[in-house]
Amino acid sequence: MSAESTHINSPREIPVSSAKLSDFPHNPIACLQQVHEECGEIAAIEEDGSKIVCVFEPKLIQQVLTDSQRFHSHFFALRGAKKSAQRRLTNGLLTMNGGDHRQHRRMVKKPFALPSIPAYDEITERLVSEMLDDWKVGEVRDLDAEMTTLMRRLTSAVLFGMDYPDLSEEIGHATDRWVRLNHDTGMAAYVSGSFSDQYEELLQLASDLEERIRDLLQKRRHSGELGQDVLSILMQAHGRDGAIDDSQLIGHITLLFGAAHLTTAHTLIWTLFQLAQSPFIMSELYDELTEETECSWDDKSSLGYRVLRESMRSLPASAYLQRFCSEPVDLGPYHLPTGTGVLFSQFMTHHRSEIYDSPFEFRPERWNDISPTPYEYFPFGAGPRMCIGAPMAMRSMGSILPKILRTFRLSVVPNVDINANVISTMLAPTTPVPVEIHAPDKQFSASSISGSILDLVHLPEMPATDGLRRAA
Repeated sequence: MSAESTHINSPREIPVSSAKLSDFPHNPIACLQQVHEECGEIAAIEEDGSKIVCVFEPKLIQQVLTDSQRFHSHFFALRGAKKSAQRRLTNGLLTMNGGDHRQHRRMVKKPFALPSIPAYDEITERLVSEMLDDWKVGEVRDLDAEMTTLMRRLTSAVLFGMDYPDLSEEIGHATDRWVRLNHDTGMAAYVSGSFSDQYEELLQLASDLEERIRDLLQKRRHSGELGQDVLSILMQAHGRDGAIDDSQLIGHITLLFGAAHLTTAHTLIWTLFQLAQSPFIMSELYDELTEETECSWDDKSSLGYRVLRESMRSLPASAYLQRFCSEPVDLGPYHLPTGTGVLFSQFMTHHRSEIYDSPFEFRPERWNDISPTPYEYFPFGAGPRMCIGAPMAMRSMGSILPKILRTFRLSVVPNVDINANVISTMLAPTTPVPVEIHAPDKQFSASSISGSILDLVHLPEMPATDGLRRAA
């Protein structure tokens, strides 16, 4: 029986939550928790004629992630006019679908394939060492600022190379601002149906960013020298059988930067924060890190492996994703018309109690006994659109974190507010995450803190919250 006839014989209305779309950008996690508590595994959020369908059941999420023919990616709400810089910058893998996506993914994936990744180890080591050389015992450092700067520098080097460091840094800063403004402006347009006052600023920023990237392309071409960075590798594909034109090249490199540096930075921040507040876990990990035969964090027997897996479960850097129905489709017992937005959440899935016992607790030891499916644990997404940079991100974090943790002991500054919220799909700090730098003396201890982070994760040495799980 066809999907259409099933719909005709068994029409059902999707339950609608009392949550409003205008509430969503202010606190996505709280909004999704409300929807799930009110309506169950699939429900809609509606307001002023606009609707998003929220999906929570892993089997339904699997359908959405694997059926890329019917569920299309449409990452940016505002693509801009056809000949605008905004349209060209958003013309990358995150917005491609069908045959175009498959073709370009094969080409763009090459620099991120396992044989290519070791080429970036040296620059990773150098940039981490430069950061740590600047840290001094007794100082207070903001993990948010430190890890964001580190990953912006590292991502700029990996994507653009080190031969034009100032220009690469400019591109990194501009891309960061552009990604954030896309989120703010796009969500306002989606909810209100009209463009916000920031739209003209977004278009100008897109134009300035594109100009900088074109300048870098021209410098590379005139120099005649191509390196091992991602831009050089993609430039070699430029023009080969019409593989990648300049507009597509610029779109790919911009979106790769936007998707890569902040998610990895946030994972580093949340991992270091959770370890600083978990002294018994940190003590055991430090012993492992200082053994003569230290385990690689790729090794499943390593505590470091379990710590990183658990950190990406408890505070996933990518908190939710979205697709749009390219044609009418049945999802569970409901029929979705063309154009329906479908949203699913790593945070919500990673906190299902039937999959993860005491899901709000940071417990790396749980990974000794569990083996969730790719649709029950998907910090990098899953299916044919899974993040192509996942292996590189894991390798870089498996290098950066041990070096930091062997060099210094970090303690969270006592009596501070640490808040988090979802910004442009990413679970990010909304306040500084201040830590004091100590010599590696093994005197690990947790600090008394406050803030919305306590509603998102329960750490071993922190008092239990009252059960309210709402982000600020």
